[in-house]
Amino acid sequence: MADNGKGTAAGAGEGRAIRVLLVDDHQVVRRGLRTFLEVQDDIEVVGEAADGAEGVDRTEELRPDVVLMDVKMPGTDGIEALRKLRELGNPAKVLIVTSFTEQRTVVPALRAGAAGYVYKDVDPDALAGAIRSVHAGHVLLQPEVAGALLSQDEHGGAGGRSGTLTEREREVLGLIADGRSNREIARALVLSEKTVKTHVSNILMKLDLADRTQAALWAVRHGLTT
Repeated sequence: MADNGKGTAAGAGEGRAIRVLLVDDHQVVRRGLRTFLEVQDDIEVVGEAADGAEGVDRTEELRPDVVLMDVKMPGTDGIEALRKLRELGNPAKVLIVTSFTEQRTVVPALRAGAAGYVYKDVDPDALAGAIRSVHAGHVLLQPEVAGALLSQDEHGGAGGRSGTLTEREREVLGLIADGRSNREIARALVLSEKTVKTHVSNILMKLDLADRTQAALWAVRHGLTT
């Protein structure tokens, strides 16, 4: 299905719709997702892709804010597409939309850089809410999947390096675990967003973590949540 021809600038600013790309190998699923989302005033579907490779290309081309990505697709699947987007440094938030509930399917996707996941039978309002949430910088994790990720990290995570964090970095990490975006953290700690971004980068470097998802899980495991 062709794009709707609306703007292609990267990122959603204040008062501008969240730009969404749909990546799924079933056209009927993409059509259904588009139908759900196009009634939302603050969400704009800017394009579609039928597999992971095309999804990567379209994400690079259209620079959406959020990508709705299926996991199981022929050729390049969603996990490989996530890894490629990370390698490219693409800033889009990826929300996995899947019919698979097994942890062995969802956990690798989260480790590859997904901001969270929802099931394909999700209520339309809940789907729109999930898109808004990951766009704001939150991480969407179901308790059972968070538990699986934590258990896999028990023997060889970054626990021994917690002492390298400053007190401010520990505060920022705790707020990340609470699902706060950089903007919300800045407001809570009376800092600039640029300063918060620096703290987040330092946290990931010191703890040898790949992204905010892993940072949030680390904080939960080490009791830094409020």
